[in-house]
Amino acid sequence: MTSQDNQAGAAFSTLALGSAQLANLQQLGYTQMTPIQAASLPLALRGQDLIAQASTGSGKTAAFGLALLARLNPRRFAVQALVLCPTRELADQVATEVRRLARAEENIKVVTLCGGVPLRGQIASLEHGAHIVVGTPGRVMDHLERGSLTLEALNTLVLDEADRMLDMGFFDDIATVARQCPKERQTLLFSATYPEGIAKLSAQFLKNPQQITVQAQHAEAKIEQRWYEVKDSERLHAVSLLLGHFRPESSIAFCNTKQQCRDLVAVLQAQGYSALALFGELEQRERDQVLVRFANRSCSVLVATDVAARGLDIANLAAVINVDVTPDPEVHIHRIGRTGRGDAEGLALSLASMDEMGSVGKIEQLQGRESRWYPLAELTPTGSGLLLPPMATLQIIGGRKEKIRAGDVLGALTGEMGFTREQVGKINVNDFSTYVAVDRAIAAQVVQRLNSGRVKGKSVKARLVTDGEFSE
Repeated sequence: MTSQDNQAGAAFSTLALGSAQLANLQQLGYTQMTPIQAASLPLALRGQDLIAQASTGSGKTAAFGLALLARLNPRRFAVQALVLCPTRELADQVATEVRRLARAEENIKVVTLCGGVPLRGQIASLEHGAHIVVGTPGRVMDHLERGSLTLEALNTLVLDEADRMLDMGFFDDIATVARQCPKERQTLLFSATYPEGIAKLSAQFLKNPQQITVQAQHAEAKIEQRWYEVKDSERLHAVSLLLGHFRPESSIAFCNTKQQCRDLVAVLQAQGYSALALFGELEQRERDQVLVRFANRSCSVLVATDVAARGLDIANLAAVINVDVTPDPEVHIHRIGRTGRGDAEGLALSLASMDEMGSVGKIEQLQGRESRWYPLAELTPTGSGLLLPPMATLQIIGGRKEKIRAGDVLGALTGEMGFTREQVGKINVNDFSTYVAVDRAIAAQVVQRLNSGRVKGKSVKARLVTDGEFSE
C-alpha cells in the first residue's frame, strides 16, 4: 500500500501512452497531471489493481479512463470495460469524458446503462456492439439478467465513487456484477472516503491492490475559510445573513439531514432567495431539473445533503456554506473543495454550535491549522435588493423524441426571434422536454416569442420554471 503525493504537475508524456493519445490529450487541454492522475496512472497502466482516494473534480475520470482505454482492442466488438457509478448524472459525466479521451482511437463505442430510461433503446445500443459500458449497478444487473449484456471479454472493472454506492445500499448489486466478470481482469476502485464496506469489497474482488491517498488539502490562498459560532436556533437565519453579506452568485449549502435541507429552503424561499433542495428522496426527473437550474445559473443556492451532492461537478461555484459541521473531517475537505476550482478563488463559510466543537477540532487536525472565527454581528447586507440569479430557466415541451437539438433552439432564438447569443445560456435537451437558460430580464419576452413562433418549423409550448415546482 502506498500513500503518494509526488509527480503532481508532471507531463502526460512521461506515461506509457501512444503518440495519438498524447496528441489528443494536448488538444483536450490536458497538460499536467493532477495529483491523483500522477499517483495512479503509472500503476494502472501496468495492470495493477488500485484503491484510490479521490473526490469529484480531482481528475479521477481521466485516471481510470486512460487506463481502461490502454487495454482496449478497438477491433474487438465486445464489452471490454465496465464503469459502475452511483447516479445517472455521474454516469453521464463519466461517459462524456471517456468519449473525449477515446477520440485518439477509431470508433470506440461507449454505452450508458442507467435507470429512469427505457430498456429498449439500451438493448438496441448493446446489440450494435459496445466497447465500454458506464452504468448504475441496478440497471447493469437488469441487462446481465436479460442476457443483453455479457462480460466474458471484460478486462477492466472500475468502481467509481464506491463509498457513495455503498451509502446507497449497492453492496450486493456490485458483488453480483463483479462475480460475472472474468477472474483475470484489472479492478480500479475510486472512493472519496473509506467506510468499512470498502475493505470488504477489496478483499472479495481486488487482487493485491495498491492503495493511493493524495493529500486532501486546499491551498489557503485559493479558498478563504471563515467560521461563525451560532446557537442552533439562529443557524438557518445565519445562512441568509451570509448570503446577504457575501452575495455569492452561486453557492451550495450543505446540511447533515434531509429535514434541515427542507427547513432551510423554506426559510430562504420565504425571504425571496432563489433556493432549491437536493436530497435522497427526490425522483430522478425532479433531481435532473434541480441540477439543470443550478448548473445553468438560474438558481442561486443549492441546499443539499452530502449523499445527494456526490457526483456533482459544478463549475464556477463562488461559495460553499456548511450549515451543519460534518462529523467526518474528510467530508468537510471534499465539501469545501467544490469552490476555488481552476484559477478561481473560493469562499468556505461554516456555522458551528458549541456541541459541534469536537468535529471542528478533527477538521483542524486534518488541515493542520486552526480555524479562523468571525462574529455573526459583522454580517451586514451589502449591495442593493435581493440576490437574484442572473438567468431564468424556460421549459419547452418537446425534446430528443421530437428530434429537437440544442442548435435548433439557439437558432430559433437568435434568428427570427431576435435575441443575441449572449442572452442565451445553457440548453439541456431531455427525451421529452428542453430546458433553456436565458437572461432573467428577458425571460417573459422569450416565453411569449417561443409560444407564438416556431422551432425547427414546428409550433412549441414554453413556460417559465419557478422555484419550488417540478414538471416532466
